[in-house]
Amino acid sequence: MRAHYLNKVFLKVVFFSFVFSIYSAGFAQSETHELVLLNWSEYMDPELIAKFEKQFNVEVNEVYFESDDLRDAMLLETDARGYDLALVNDLAVDVYRMQGWLAPVDTNNVPNLTHIEDRWLDAFAGVRGFAIPYFWGTLGIAYRSDLIEKAPSSWMDFFKPTESMRGKIGMIESSTEVIGMALKALGYSANSSDARAIDEAEELLLAQKPFVKSYVYIALNEQSALVSGDIAITMIYSGDALMVQEHQEMIEYVVPKEGGTLWADYLVVMKNSTNKDLAWAFINFLNEPENAAQLAQYVYYATPNKAAEKILPAEFLENEVIYPTEEALAKSESFQPIPPRVQKKRSLVFARLTK
Repeated sequence: MRAHYLNKVFLKVVFFSFVFSIYSAGFAQSETHELVLLNWSEYMDPELIAKFEKQFNVEVNEVYFESDDLRDAMLLETDARGYDLALVNDLAVDVYRMQGWLAPVDTNNVPNLTHIEDRWLDAFAGVRGFAIPYFWGTLGIAYRSDLIEKAPSSWMDFFKPTESMRGKIGMIESSTEVIGMALKALGYSANSSDARAIDEAEELLLAQKPFVKSYVYIALNEQSALVSGDIAITMIYSGDALMVQEHQEMIEYVVPKEGGTLWADYLVVMKNSTNKDLAWAFINFLNEPENAAQLAQYVYYATPNKAAEKILPAEFLENEVIYPTEEALAKSESFQPIPPRVQKKRSLVFARLTK
């Protein structure tokens, strides 16, 4: 029975390899296509894009957004037309699905979907059948150990800073994350709908505002304010802290004792795309184990691709910024849908904060 099973697996692998080679050759012989990807900057390995472009005779055009809210606005403006693929945060997948913007997953053109851990397909509503997990991570605090008096261990260290941090704090352009972490600092759930709790969070954030240099996400290159020291401490996503650490070794990252955010990002194909086959081919290409492992090491995030994890180096898998401890994960929260009236209140709080 085992030999028969292995023969079936071998034939299946050969079949998929044969189909993929024909599929790839078909694109290579045709005229050059353009694939438009809506994405965060610094969230795709240029070497992999170049490899895909050569193999499929295609030009990948990345259009960047600076916040989830901006991406939502860009898609609303065009009714999600003009993009073939988009990088979407966990909660947005179901919203986009209900909006009618997403093409169902074409499993025939994404055989590498078998490498994806089921946990991330079922972690959020609307994902299975409409989105492919990309990476997951945490939201916490990055800081310059040479520029602050004491390493932060709590969100209150961040939201109630010492006088030396005036004008040295970086935030992010997300009402969900900013208000959510203020709520956690106060001992509430990041998903709290309690009006009084949100009022307390607003009071905390307004008191912090004079210490904040910017509510725009920091750059991740050598020009980053965290690298120059213009910002000494900031709210940041885990892998991005490691990316800027490449340019400044005194940068450290911590998930505060209250926990942070546990999130996942997904790749989706847009319903109005005229290049759906090519879009699915791109997602399948990224999930080839070797490519997925290379991409994970480029962006410094935990991959949902089980086959890629098997070939990643031990120092990557053992890095607690990338793969947090069980304690950090247990205290962290994933954001959940909240009632429209609560979302409106949170948005108004953030608008008052950033005006």
